[in-house]
Order: sequence, then structure tokens, then C-alpha cells
Amino acid sequence: MNPPPQNSSSAAPFKLPASLEIPSPERMWLEQDYDRFREALPADLRSHCLDAYGLDIAGEYAGREIKNPFGKASGQLSLNARQVQRDAEAGLGFVVLKTVIAEDEAGDQKMGAWAIHATHMRVDRITSEAGEPGWTITWKGRGWHDTFDAYCTLFAKAIGIGAEAGMAVAPSVKYHLPAPGEGEFSEGEYRYTTQRLQSVWSAACAGPMPLEKDFSPTLAGDDRSREQEQILVWLRRVPELIRSAIPEPLTLGVKLMNARFGLDFQEAMVCTLTDETAQPPDFLVYANRLFDPEKEYEGVKGVAYGGPELSRKNLLGLQQVRQATRDGRIRGPIPPISATGDILTGRMAVEYGLLGATSCQMHTLFQLPDTEFGATTRSKTAAVLHHLVLHPQTGLLACLLHLSQLHGKPVHWRDLAGLELG
Repeated sequence: MNPPPQNSSSAAPFKLPASLEIPSPERMWLEQDYDRFREALPADLRSHCLDAYGLDIAGEYAGREIKNPFGKASGQLSLNARQVQRDAEAGLGFVVLKTVIAEDEAGDQKMGAWAIHATHMRVDRITSEAGEPGWTITWKGRGWHDTFDAYCTLFAKAIGIGAEAGMAVAPSVKYHLPAPGEGEFSEGEYRYTTQRLQSVWSAACAGPMPLEKDFSPTLAGDDRSREQEQILVWLRRVPELIRSAIPEPLTLGVKLMNARFGLDFQEAMVCTLTDETAQPPDFLVYANRLFDPEKEYEGVKGVAYGGPELSRKNLLGLQQVRQATRDGRIRGPIPPISATGDILTGRMAVEYGLLGATSCQMHTLFQLPDTEFGATTRSKTAAVLHHLVLHPQTGLLACLLHLSQLHGKPVHWRDLAGLELG
């Protein structure tokens, strides 16, 4: 096996040019659409993009085609049916529900410390070490704090809402991860939690259930993640434990955290999942927030954060993973990627897409002040989609039009991963 390249603090990820090359007619149409749809999006945004521009914005999440590549990440904005309903009405591609903490049949939770009830969030501007401005959200809460029965009720309602609107819905679970020296995994939690969720899914839907396994960024500051080998043990065992909990197939996604060991270890985590796991995950969520062990918020020391430093690290990590497959350090195929981290524009989404993302999930963007959006609709989700897709300089369509001009043929969202960077 070839040795991994040395990390460089001065390395820069691939970025699209500041000035996009868009033919004048298409640029004019895009500017007109941006103004025309400020109050309300087209009833079928995907069809409009196909008809007006010849470009398909459909994405893929958990093995399922979605009408656009954008979704809501697990968090405080996906913990009740009303939120899911608003997202469905606005035309979002998918929603990942708030992360539930696994439990066994007796209701015991080895990871119960993560079930913290705290809904207050603070939106702050943030500047990276390189001077790039951005935004971050800070909150004290972690996983779902209500009962598992209540979560199953939410999941059932969300499935129905999603099915009616053609929007994918997935639960997110934090299963037991033993700390070094703690012993074995709590397999009872894996069995009971997965079986209950599967029973809810089977009562409403056919086909495999989508499920995200959450490796929270707060784990980066927990004693159980102090040793690199322990994290790799988790990654080797967890997919098998989840899949073996139920006889039915499921579409399993593993949400990788940003460990505090540099890009080589990010590569090692992906390699473990692809090359050292009996049944690799069906997709990856790459990669959630960074962690500052010294920062304090509302009496809690150690805070997860986002912003431009997060997207820089994530894009560099995905570039390294891509190179590792070419060099043979990673032998197995890289699963489809649902990107997350500082996705505030369609441009950033496309930069993730060029590195293998088939979908993008956001949290911070839905929390920004209304003044950050050009739409006048009262629906924040619709304003987000208007911004991500139609913005004439930073939107998804603008970037796809630029790439289509560059390559001399239409470039659709799902074509991005097959393009050469440069």
C-alpha cells in the first residue's frame, strides 16, 4: 500500500472561478427568473430548470432520486412534523430527522448523555484563519430528548408527509460506541432501536429504509474518541451491527465526523469503511462540524462550529480520498456522498458535487437572517431553495451553465462527479 501524502496547512481545495462564464441569453433568463420567483417558486422547480435551461437538478439521497440535491440535515430544525411539512410544501429534496439516541428494550441508553434538551441556538458571523467570512450556529443540545415512542410517532408522520410530496425522509441514530477499555458494543440497543424504526417504516412504505448513523462532532471532545484505533473499531463494527439487527435490507449512511487527527486520518476512516468492513455503508455523509474544546457556550465547555474553515477541510478531505482511490490506498468503491458543511450557496454545493456529492444537507443556511436572501416569500425553506438554485452569481444553475459552457455540452447535477477538476 502506498503511503498517504503529507498534509499541508497551506493546501487549498479546488474552487470554481470567481467569475462564471455564462452565455448572455442564459444569464439574462437567470436574472429574470431570480426576480420573477422571489415571492413563490415554480410549482415544479426541477421541470422548470429542464424546460428553461435544459439542465436537470435532480440528485440522489440514500439510493433514491430526489427532485433537487438539497436537504435539511439532522438537527433542531427537523424535530417536529410541522417543520417537515413546511419543507415538503416548499419542495425540499429530503429531510433527515433529529438524531435519536439508541436504547434497548428496557429503555436503557449507553449514550444517554447525548439526549440533552436545549433548543436555543445562536447565529454568529465567523471568520476563518485565512480571513474568509461566514456563519456558524451554536447550541448546547445534542440528540433527541423526548421518548423513543415520540420519535417513532414523528417518524411515521414524516414518512407520510414525505411520501405525499415526493420528499425523502430518513431517521438519524446515535448508537452505542464503547470507549477504550469499556468493553463490547451494546448490541441490544442496535437490535431494539433498528427493529422499532423498521416496523414504523414497513407499516408505511415498501423497499429499504434509509437510515443515517450519526457520529456527532461532540464525540471529538469526548474521552471515547481520544484513540484513533478505537474510532476505526467503531467504523468496522457499526455497519454490521445495524444491518444484522433486522432481516430486511436497509439503505445505510454513515455520517463521518471531523476527528482531530488531520486529513490522513479522515482518509483512514473512509478506507476502513470501504476496505475493512464486511458490508460497507450505502452512502457517506461527509463531514459534520469542527470542534473547539476550549470554547464555552451557556456554561458548557467544548463547542462544535462550522463556517469556511469547515468547508475548506471537507473539500480537502474529499480531494485526498479521491486521490487515494487513484493511488490504490483505497481499493473499494467510494459510496455516494451526501455533503454537509458550510453549504451556503449553490456554488459551494457544486464544489462538493465535483468531488462526488450526489446530495447536500444543510442546517446553518436555514437559520440565517432573512436579509441574507433575495426571496420575499414567508417560507424560509422556499427562500433557501430560491437562493441555492436561482441566484445569478452563486446559484446551482449559474454554476451548471458555466460548466456546460466550459465542456460544450449540458452538465447536469449528477454529471458533476464524473468531471475532471480544473
